[in-house]
Amino acid sequence: MAAKITYVDVEVGTELPAQNFTVTRATLVQYAGASGDFNPIHWNEKFATEVGLPDVIAHGMFTMAEAARVVSDWVGDPGAVVEYGVRFTKPVVVPNDDKGALIEVSGKVAAKLDDNRVRVDLVATSGGQKVLGMSRAVVQLA
Repeated sequence: MAAKITYVDVEVGTELPAQNFTVTRATLVQYAGASGDFNPIHWNEKFATEVGLPDVIAHGMFTMAEAARVVSDWVGDPGAVVEYGVRFTKPVVVPNDDKGALIEVSGKVAAKLDDNRVRVDLVATSGGQKVLGMSRAVVQLA
């Protein structure tokens, strides 16, 4: 695959299409199976509250991956994301209901770099709170 977005077509401030991601308890069980992370804070409400959490929480790496989808979907090639990092600021609390939790992600081009690369800054929130800080990706554009 190759990036669908060209360097000349973006400017600092270019906004990526925002996306919302729903996460339910079933999603967490599926992710645990795929990742091998069966920590009970991600599936056992009793355990999660006993260790001081408000409820079961989503895996941090799951949250990070969902945010990265905004970038990879925008550029059209996951391989074009050459750097990515975040700080985990708040957990995504996932209630035991049919609705689950919503992760809302937006992004914008924050800097044009050398070699047809751009830095994209992301904002990820859930329940009105910022769940990722310093969420940044460097993307190789066409």
